[in-house]
Amino acid sequence: MRKFGLIGKNISYSFSQNYFSNKFSSEAITDASYENFDIPNIEDVLSIFESTEIVGLNVTIPYKETIIPYLDKLHKKAHKIGAVNTIKRTKKGELVGYNTDCYGFKKSLKPHVRPTHKHALILGTGGASKAIAFTLDELGISYKFVSRTCENPEYLTYNELKGATISKHLIIINCTPLGTFPNITDAPNLPYEFLTKDHILYDLIYNPEETQFLKYGNLKNATTINGLQMLKFQAEKAWRIWNTY
Repeated sequence: MRKFGLIGKNISYSFSQNYFSNKFSSEAITDASYENFDIPNIEDVLSIFESTEIVGLNVTIPYKETIIPYLDKLHKKAHKIGAVNTIKRTKKGELVGYNTDCYGFKKSLKPHVRPTHKHALILGTGGASKAIAFTLDELGISYKFVSRTCENPEYLTYNELKGATISKHLIIINCTPLGTFPNITDAPNLPYEFLTKDHILYDLIYNPEETQFLKYGNLKNATTINGLQMLKFQAEKAWRIWNTY
């Protein structure tokens, strides 16, 4: 039996376990199982890696960056991004880190991008935001990170987001957990009144389906996208890595 799973913290809500369990059932895949590995500290991955039955893992918040020192190798994109959300155990027993978030994000965003979408705001600076930035570079879209604190002189803070900034940056991506169930009334602190129908609001959150962030966008007739399609695309990419690489 091949074992797959998700490494994260407080992940009982996880999309991945249901998705892969349903996939195995619907596609009559009988030699695979998927489970959550909810760990309080990154050091606990060592006990997970001890099981030789585990051939593939997904990684989520808050371990996409801190998992890297525990791996044997990184795929070139994961190395450039500096974050891992997929791990494959090779036939030699090596643990190789990949990033499929960039693939999922690009595939779900690209159909909505128009020539006017030249500038983006990335809300949050964690592991997921790094994959978003990498993808925007591939698409030729400039971006600014937005952080709660002045941790980097090149980052904007939420207090600096004025009307002119929102008007210029027609893509806004929420990479923060603000608005995740059960705190569904939370949203990033933006001047939403400056949104227009030309904006794209993309939320990596998928539960709830329409976050408060996306509700504000819909009120202004902006294009709104939640994280579900991205998750599905990155999950299928991970499955191909586990089975064909």
